[in-house]
Amino acid sequence: MAVAAKSDGRTHEGVGAAQPVPRLHRGLASRHLQLIAIGGAIGTGLFMGSGRTISLAGPAVLLVYAIIGFFLFFVLRAMGELLLSNLNYKSFVDFTADLLGPAAGFFVGWSYWFAWVVTGIAEMVAITGYTKFWWPDLPAWAPVALMVALILVFNLSEVRNFGEIEFWFALIKVVAIGCLIAVGAVLVATDFVSPQGQRATIENLWNDGGFFATGPMGVVGGFQIAFFAFVGVELVGTAAAETANPRHTLPRAINAVPLRVAVFYIAALLAMLTVVPWRQFSVGESPFVRMFALAGLGAAASVVNFVVITSAASAANSGVFSTGRMLFGLADEGSAPARFGRLNRSGVPARAISLTAVLLLLSSVPLLYAGGSVIDAFTRITAIASLLFMFVWAMIVVSYLVYRHRYPRRHADSAYRMPAGEPMCWAVLVFFAFVAWTLSTQAETVVALACFPLWFAVLAVGWLIVRRRPGHALRYRQFQAEISGPGDASSWDR
Repeated sequence: MAVAAKSDGRTHEGVGAAQPVPRLHRGLASRHLQLIAIGGAIGTGLFMGSGRTISLAGPAVLLVYAIIGFFLFFVLRAMGELLLSNLNYKSFVDFTADLLGPAAGFFVGWSYWFAWVVTGIAEMVAITGYTKFWWPDLPAWAPVALMVALILVFNLSEVRNFGEIEFWFALIKVVAIGCLIAVGAVLVATDFVSPQGQRATIENLWNDGGFFATGPMGVVGGFQIAFFAFVGVELVGTAAAETANPRHTLPRAINAVPLRVAVFYIAALLAMLTVVPWRQFSVGESPFVRMFALAGLGAAASVVNFVVITSAASAANSGVFSTGRMLFGLADEGSAPARFGRLNRSGVPARAISLTAVLLLLSSVPLLYAGGSVIDAFTRITAIASLLFMFVWAMIVVSYLVYRHRYPRRHADSAYRMPAGEPMCWAVLVFFAFVAWTLSTQAETVVALACFPLWFAVLAVGWLIVRRRPGHALRYRQFQAEISGPGDASSWDR
């Protein structure tokens, strides 16, 4: 495999000598992509945020997670068909820029970058909350500084090393959730009674106010944090450019999403809600830890607390990986400073990665000392992240609609078509509009919804500056030439 910093024969033209285009390594194996996909689907929104979701929606939280997982699966299928229709697409930003224009690519790329920065801040806040389980007097800055340093080390080495780290992080989550489900099943089967006198039974799903105990608006309120729990499912698309055999590994990773949602969300929450009555879960505490603590299994609670810390670390690690690649791509297209388009000797965008790490450190610590509880800070941050990811996912769906009309032959010959096609795309967009409305129903999230248009105002100003830069139009034409190279499927309809 060639070193990423070497040219693949294509060059950026400009003043002076032509310069080789740096290329990312395809160093991720199938098992890496599979576990990255799992890790992306299991995050802090489940381990920590589900406590708040349960308090809002009651047992109906199971339905909330199932509905979100259903619609996001079709977003991934649309993304998968688009990426595999042209292997010159490095990520969904590439096909957005190709199908919707350079301005759309600019908005999506920077929004996705910012979404993961915000998500990384949320993970740092969550890690601080988790460490208080063991060390309540530990300074808030200490776990953040340590975690940022470790993540920086993980991401500055070869991509294969990142894949290994994320593989083991994700494996810890999988084993832990599998054990939790098994323990829950055993406790229910043996009619376990906790030291507090609470019996483990399936009847806990409806004994206290019914399945929809908090009413319709309670279920509506549960969508915000639950929606955030799924951020990262699109990581398989970001990692596609560094996967050895995307035509085989990408469909495999995406097709497994429904099973992952059923096991890692529905089954895990079902285990918790049958063992512990839903009103016993604290808003500011991980329900996973709470389940074992209420059951009198203190040592198990400590183990689960370790697992949720690694889960938050995994999500932050993936976020730094993703933002680094996104900023690298933006620089390659002329939409970000050129210094971020350079690779180090290991073939990774070190400067882009370092910028994200610095932002995590500089943003997380002041937020933790700004006052209020950890869960309040977590809720405010995740509302912003949810809106950003929703915009990116919506643009993937819109790109698919344009692709269907512009390249009908490419779609007809696709070996990995999106089920239900255009009707499902419109259903997904309507669902996203519904989720955006749910943010207006909670005081903690309505501020994020009201301020969200400011981000697009900032991007609009940025785009006006970028498009006037000398050579930007030439860089975009070069980008188009790269993604429609000779022999590629994209030439079919041209």
